[in-house]
Amino acid sequence: QVQLVESGGGLVQPGGSLRLSCAASGSRVSINAMGWYRQVPGKQRELVAVITRSESTNYADFVKGRFTISIDNAKTTTYLQMNSLKPEDTAIYYCTAYRLAYAVRVSKVDFWGQGTQVTVSS
Repeated sequence: QVQLVESGGGLVQPGGSLRLSCAASGSRVSINAMGWYRQVPGKQRELVAVITRSESTNYADFVKGRFTISIDNAKTTTYLQMNSLKPEDTAIYYCTAYRLAYAVRVSKVDFWGQGTQVTVSS
């Protein structure tokens, strides 16, 4: 099984920045893409960003121009650079991985991380 471990969350003031990391380990399952979801209490989990092995990207409208997703050369670690953070960005951020390109198209997440808390507050 593929294990995803997030890091980099924490408390930041509005307008500040954080960089989240997610490292994949475990089985040799081929990963076609990685990404991030987020969730706040009482709301549905929502897609933040996705990046494929070919480094094409897709972002939710609410983070465009502020967040940047990237992936390392081995395609086993993804990063989410979050700038100009707002209080409404406060959430648990979950790393995701997809086995197939088709899974990305239909938002079928194959692997989930445990989540890392991001709190934006003054």
